[in-house]
Amino acid sequence: MVLKQMTLDEKLTLLHGNGMAHASQWQMPKTHLANGAAGYVEGIQRLGIPPLYISDAAYGVRDSGANGRYSTALPSALGATSSWDPQAACKYGALIGREVRAQGMNMTLGGGVNLTREPRDGRTFEYAGEDPLLAGTMVGNLMKCEQAEYVIGDIKHYAMNDQETGRNIVNTIISKRAMQESDLLAFHIGIDIAHPGAVMCSYNRINGDYGCENSYLLRDVLKGEWGFEGFVISDWGGTHSTEKASAAGLDQEQPMADFFGPALKQAVEAGKVPMTQIDGHARRVLYAEFLSGIVDHPAEKSVVDVQGGFDTAQQLEEKSIVLLKNENAILPLDPAKVRSIALIGGHADVGMLSGGGSAQVDPPGGNAIMPPGQGATHWQDHIWFPTSPLKALRATLPSAKIEYNSGEELASAAALAKSADVAIVFAYQWQAEGMDLPTLALPDNQDALIQQIAAANPHTIVVLESGTAVIMPWLDKVAGVVEAWYAGSSGHKALANVLLGDVNATGKLAITFPKSDSDLPHPVIPPLAPEDKGAGTGAVDDRAHVESKYAITYDEGLKVGYKWYEAEHKQSLFAFGFGLSYTSYAYSGLTVDSHARAARFTVKNVGKRAGTEIAEVYARLPQGSDESFKRLAAWKQIALAPGESQTVTVAIDPRVLQTFDESSDRWKLATGEYEVLVGPSSDNTPLKGHLQVR
Repeated sequence: MVLKQMTLDEKLTLLHGNGMAHASQWQMPKTHLANGAAGYVEGIQRLGIPPLYISDAAYGVRDSGANGRYSTALPSALGATSSWDPQAACKYGALIGREVRAQGMNMTLGGGVNLTREPRDGRTFEYAGEDPLLAGTMVGNLMKCEQAEYVIGDIKHYAMNDQETGRNIVNTIISKRAMQESDLLAFHIGIDIAHPGAVMCSYNRINGDYGCENSYLLRDVLKGEWGFEGFVISDWGGTHSTEKASAAGLDQEQPMADFFGPALKQAVEAGKVPMTQIDGHARRVLYAEFLSGIVDHPAEKSVVDVQGGFDTAQQLEEKSIVLLKNENAILPLDPAKVRSIALIGGHADVGMLSGGGSAQVDPPGGNAIMPPGQGATHWQDHIWFPTSPLKALRATLPSAKIEYNSGEELASAAALAKSADVAIVFAYQWQAEGMDLPTLALPDNQDALIQQIAAANPHTIVVLESGTAVIMPWLDKVAGVVEAWYAGSSGHKALANVLLGDVNATGKLAITFPKSDSDLPHPVIPPLAPEDKGAGTGAVDDRAHVESKYAITYDEGLKVGYKWYEAEHKQSLFAFGFGLSYTSYAYSGLTVDSHARAARFTVKNVGKRAGTEIAEVYARLPQGSDESFKRLAAWKQIALAPGESQTVTVAIDPRVLQTFDESSDRWKLATGEYEVLVGPSSDNTPLKGHLQVR
């Protein structure tokens, strides 16, 4: 009804942005109306269609400080995915949705679901790990609950945007089957759960065509196969054409109007773009606006519930922390035995690290490691939140002597460690959009620091603040390792609760930790040619190099993450799905119901503490298939008191049993005997059964 009343100019108004508030290269005359947003789309006032105020909000609302506001930082998306808890993902999305609306915004740009095909990717912390079922389920639930707060949700970056190096020019070469069974499957699962209003197409090329003008991805798969009814929004500066992009299925250019503004109108008037395409684009934007409720429930600025945000961030981080090593039960710390603690490195006296780029959340008071008044956030700054582990541990262990050393001078740090009952080294690995890590090894000589501290004190624990996997040459020399990720606005309190055992560790890795870079499918990210240097650095469209031959071939195909390590017979440092607890669990009694496609088994808490086990179910294709790896097919969280056992039935997701047949362009479920495996991690599945498909 609305569409029928719109003029051509009004329809085109919905199909492009009007600049970005805090980016000098992306300014238009109406940018001042954007409410400090990352993007602004004019509304149609006479028809009651509101403007779109679009917020970067991967793990919290971006640019709050620059806009004179406050926003909560949640644990990084990868951290939250390591909770394996869809309800936690729902709380994550709901909080972001509430804070987006409180700031007067009505659309978010979170929802990253690209798989960790390249763990050095600078945006790994924004995504949801390496498995399509886990990633799609977690992001889908996050976005579903975000949209329930009357905002338009967005799932991104569609597709195969798995590295930042040369991201504006790189040609990702991959088979249709591999793409369908990896990244695209994750997107499909997430979209099925969330029904998001928007999908953001990516910067990179896929088999020759840019993501935002790739007709196979946008028209054939997303809108055709999957029946997606919302609109496709370009990444910022990711539009490269008018006629080709429009025909391929791009609906809205951001953040400017270079291709979908006057140029699109001229193409319509010249008969090069049919009015049916314009109507289709505009209808999809309108559909998303009505679907999300922003027409009936306009955003109204209000006060953010700061304490509520702190509490939610703490609860989510407590579920996300992964205990990787706990030799001789050094954790949890026993206040009766631990009288002195040396905290070393990582700026642990003042704060904890956050991830950068367009996901960056501004910390209250500014960067904690900078002097007061000098801590404003800038693009690709290393930002620490004022979440002091030193203060949190002193509050929870008031009778213990807890001292801090920066670790900059190895001898003094080792001396402090030697004098303490326990030494805790805080190690960090910063990541950001627009760049990739050169290695998964810790930067800034931190390996040497850890080895020095471990030599001085055998009771050394390493706390990792990272956005991806970490290589650990010192692993056999330390007593404990805790992965805290980028921990959010209450990370210090959550960490203290886990270290002291007030909260039992339950998180499990959503990505594999390799032993070395050489074990990755691509030991080195292919470097850019000299003429392409700078392309892909920062959120800019480097059109000078659109003819670049820079490419990466994903010849590992389907073998992403744990599938690669199993197929290639490579032992990982820590496997996908791995995570220790302060108690122990035993698995038994697997039966498989082939008709219902379900696994039934028993898990018992054989330790002395209550805990929650994440039981993982995997499946292997019938003999004769071309695969030599298992696939995650289901999981179940099981809360158990000491000595308690529980028998659970878990449905096996049929989508992960299917394979994509390129010759027929269809999904197929092979007949035969599938092996079903159950256990605590991808490399530890003691229960085995069989599923018959006829």
